[in-house]
Amino acid sequence: MITRALLAWRRRYWRADPATLVRFHGLIPIKVVTGGSDGIGKAIASELYRSGDFVLLVARNAETLARAGADITAAARHKAATEARVAVLALDVTAPDALDRLDAELRSLGGFCDLLVNSAGTGITDAFIANDPKRLDDVVALNVAALTRLCRHYLPDMLLRGRGGVLNVASLAGYAPGPYQAAYYASKAYVISLTEAIGYETAGQGVRIAALSSAPVQTALHERMGGETGLYLKALPVWTAERVARSALRRFRLGQRAIIPGLDPVLMLSLRFLPRPLLLPILGVLLKPRRRDQGR
Repeated sequence: MITRALLAWRRRYWRADPATLVRFHGLIPIKVVTGGSDGIGKAIASELYRSGDFVLLVARNAETLARAGADITAAARHKAATEARVAVLALDVTAPDALDRLDAELRSLGGFCDLLVNSAGTGITDAFIANDPKRLDDVVALNVAALTRLCRHYLPDMLLRGRGGVLNVASLAGYAPGPYQAAYYASKAYVISLTEAIGYETAGQGVRIAALSSAPVQTALHERMGGETGLYLKALPVWTAERVARSALRRFRLGQRAIIPGLDPVLMLSLRFLPRPLLLPILGVLLKPRRRDQGR
């Protein structure tokens, strides 16, 4: 009863169009997870698989992607029996033909994108003027441009069906400027702003739209972006990817638009409302990369 009431409220402005809905008949709803080979993306995919969903993992590295798919299915064998499936697609979502290739894969699997989880992301650490311009371009291309294109591409069909959703993985970093991680923090601010705006525009049409923003998570991202020596990993609570994934999906299903797990809302409020003259020096100390011998 409660589930039906929530669905009716979520679809209060949606009107079915049988002429367009017919093209989805017989197709399988597939959960597409970018950045699905490790970290939060892999953890979310694992939770979806355990729930009985058909998951398509997307990432650049074919070898790590294949291992991730095997890990997810192996870990779930001791759980309740399910008809869930895991498929993988080695794809750089920033490539010009990325959408065409992803569409082709979905067609070959006999399905459509029912849920889009934009978890693929990258970053760079150091003073902005010391950042390699190519690496900066990569941050914008993946965290901003590719995410935007994917949302714009798959959201219209979700609205036609009056169901589905988009879960964009942002970060508490998006709630403040980040000295020494300037481009990364700015890109996550974009993700939060875009997601909240789209969520408002599509409210009542049956589609869930949310941004996930957590404190630092135990993933390889920090090392890849050169931030593993920053004090923020010692001074702030660090979540496991699995804990974040469970909390995120639970809140996403309830319809939350800004998902901030655990006690992280306290950190978010601090980032948002502390005076910038006070906040920036604190973040500068926490985020500034240190020589490894400084940390001993």
